[in-house]
Amino acid sequence: MTLLRMPALFLGHGSPMNVLEENNYTRTWRELGATLPKPQAIVAISAHWYTRGTAVTAMNNPRTIHDFGGFPQALFDTRYDAPGSPALAQKVAEALAPLAVHLDQSWGLDHGAWGVLIKMYPHADIPVVQLSIDGTQPTAWHFQLGQKLAALREQGVMLVASGNVVHNLRMARWQDDSEAYPWASAFNQYVRDNLNWQGPATEHPLVNFMQHPGAALANPTPEHYLPLLYILGARQPDEAVTVPVDGVVMSALSMLSVRVG
Repeated sequence: MTLLRMPALFLGHGSPMNVLEENNYTRTWRELGATLPKPQAIVAISAHWYTRGTAVTAMNNPRTIHDFGGFPQALFDTRYDAPGSPALAQKVAEALAPLAVHLDQSWGLDHGAWGVLIKMYPHADIPVVQLSIDGTQPTAWHFQLGQKLAALREQGVMLVASGNVVHNLRMARWQDDSEAYPWASAFNQYVRDNLNWQGPATEHPLVNFMQHPGAALANPTPEHYLPLLYILGARQPDEAVTVPVDGVVMSALSMLSVRVG
């Protein structure tokens, strides 16, 4: 049986409250889940598993991690009981060779992963493994890992990365309808303008994102930005890059989502 090449997605996940709420962003995630080819399995890459070294969840039943505080009890009561896949975890490790990948038995799915998947695939019937982000590595390295993961897309596996290309909570205005800071809008537009750039990882404007004058304000730390690079790295030369939804909330949090394929 010939498998369709699966799309690869970066979803701006925003507040954990999106799990309980319905808005333009969550409706877009639902629509993607309903209209894209259904994957046989998912590799999730979340800003919230930021590690030294690289790990992939390899248990049969990953736990739902509630890695946040100060939210309604209903959010802590929510579970996303998608199965894991030790076999897929092994495939991820093999795809990233010779990189040493730890087959993790303790993490699970954090809210960056399950918070978007619960909207896309609410029945939790697709196996999911989560790949960590090695915070010790340079940006081009993350893009190159995406290039290695691209082969899994030919095997019925969807890559779903989750973060925010603008993420500055210290500057956030907590009313969702607040106007975006000029630097937030400018950096968000810079990302949009360069999504279709093709060339070596070391020269990619979005790999070298710190060259933008607003980058340090847009991303005081890089963990929410880096998941995008895995998705751009997994792009094949013949593929379009599109934006299913965009917007800046709380003045300093981009909800930009990106689809490859």
